[in-house]
Amino acid sequence: MQTAPPEQRKASRPRADALRNRERIVAAAREMFTELGPEVPLDDIARRAGVGNATVYRNFPDRDALVREVVCSVMDRTVRAAEIALAENGDAFAALEQFVHVAADERISALCPMLSSAFNENHADLVAARERVERIIQEVMGRAQAAGQLRSDVDVGDVLVTVAQLSRPPAGTACLNVDRFLHRHLQLFLDGLRAPARSTLPGTAVTMEDLRQA
Repeated sequence: MQTAPPEQRKASRPRADALRNRERIVAAAREMFTELGPEVPLDDIARRAGVGNATVYRNFPDRDALVREVVCSVMDRTVRAAEIALAENGDAFAALEQFVHVAADERISALCPMLSSAFNENHADLVAARERVERIIQEVMGRAQAAGQLRSDVDVGDVLVTVAQLSRPPAGTACLNVDRFLHRHLQLFLDGLRAPARSTLPGTAVTMEDLRQA
């Protein structure tokens, strides 16, 4: 097996280090946006990530670029969670349950204040990530509805709204302590999604278009 010359191996290291630094910045930003909101100082994010301020600005020239990367990262991780749930479960409703619990751990509620901040929500990267999320959740829910396991009067928006609300820490509760209640209450919600429905829901099913117009 051939190995790269020393000078080639040396040249590849900065690229690998740069990628790791970028990932650390995004991870730190995701944590701090969740804990403190999207206006947290970028210098604080740099300290949490263990990198210099210049490294943050070299990767993300402004706050909008970093917020966008975090939002896309969370959405892509959510898509991956749904794909894994579908692959690991022959039972359609079990796949939905697995996906909902993992999506809540991604703290998608943190996306709400970020998406409402003054930056371009129609950026091509955001639109593409949002479409991937919508497609995969529709697939997860569609399979469960086709199997007669998921009530027919719910839509993607119903699930996303509930997961976002339940993964938001209650007033006066530390963010890291919300897991004491989160998965218990999510399971109560999931049990309410099972078919046949035991009640008639007020209003109509919440679609993604409803959420965009809210």
